[in-house]
Amino acid sequence: MSVAKRDYYEVLGVDRDCDDQALKAAYRKLALQHHPDRNPGDKHAEERFKEAAEAYSVLSDPQKRAAYDRFGHQGVSSAAGGGFDTAGFPDLSDILNEMFGFGDVFGAGSRQRKTRPQRGEDLRYDLEISFEDSMRGLAVDIQVPRMEECGRCKGKGAEPEDGVVTCPMCRGRGEVIYQQAFLSVRRTCTQCGGRGQIIRRPCKECRGQGYQRRERKLKVNIPAGVDNGTQLRLSHEGQPGRHGGPPGDLFVVLKVAEHPIFERKEYDLHCTVPVNIAQAALGCSVDVLTFDGLQSVKVPEGSQPGSRIRLKGLGVPHLNSSGRGDLYVHLAVKVPQKLTRDQRRLLEELRDVLPAENEPEEKSILDKVKDYFA
Repeated sequence: MSVAKRDYYEVLGVDRDCDDQALKAAYRKLALQHHPDRNPGDKHAEERFKEAAEAYSVLSDPQKRAAYDRFGHQGVSSAAGGGFDTAGFPDLSDILNEMFGFGDVFGAGSRQRKTRPQRGEDLRYDLEISFEDSMRGLAVDIQVPRMEECGRCKGKGAEPEDGVVTCPMCRGRGEVIYQQAFLSVRRTCTQCGGRGQIIRRPCKECRGQGYQRRERKLKVNIPAGVDNGTQLRLSHEGQPGRHGGPPGDLFVVLKVAEHPIFERKEYDLHCTVPVNIAQAALGCSVDVLTFDGLQSVKVPEGSQPGSRIRLKGLGVPHLNSSGRGDLYVHLAVKVPQKLTRDQRRLLEELRDVLPAENEPEEKSILDKVKDYFA
């Protein structure tokens, strides 16, 4: 004897004029309460779940809902008469995730999430260059070791023809169900790692790894003005992605060797040039070697130890833009330690005519402030 079906609105517990949002909320509540994963072996809960699913499938469709409102179950008998299978509706983890945002607590997620494309890892390559190369820029070839997809198995790790079989533990689903209290907890299958398949015959080329370590030759264009720690990014030259994901990037990290004469501070260069006491007192011209060739530098009369001379535009080129920093020439006044007889005589005559200024110098206001706060 056939049993009359309950009214769909009664099944979901909603009014006949409810909107789509209220309809969906009512269905999700019943689906969570009676889902087979939460009620294993409970035939009554399974039937209530199927009943709610059938009602929602009709009332959520505007055309089917209009036919049901007018003719009742007979108006949608062709759509709802074939019975419902719980496999066609969301898992408990998907329902929880949609309602509360924590469905993954019941497992690693659906197979669709586990096999989503994954971007490959980034790689780092340390490259040391000379100070001169950092000033002028250069193009250099490097050999980068990285993993590349096996050409024989296309990254699957198995022989192309018959190297893969369905996992016997999860039967291809990629996950297994464990009963814990009143919940059925989904876990990633430990035998296949969530892939749903296991390798029966490993690839002969990569021995089942799917990838092979190879060295790739790349040309790196290093612009003028780079400094220690500058990173040059080569897109898509990192590790390959998985499940169709894009490869990562390669970051070339530069180390600039020290220069025996020049010191860099941001985009300025600094060097020290020695002069004797006569040159400092009377002034002179000295030749300074720069990255633009020899430059004649005029030392002003009466220059003191530590004085500096600025040569504009002879510093480091600005990275990826026009312009350059400056070159600062610091003067080191050298006092001779050994004198000839004539040199000593001349200096003694000079000493006798120069004023003796041997009083201790008073601190400047800036020095006094520094001492106060120290």
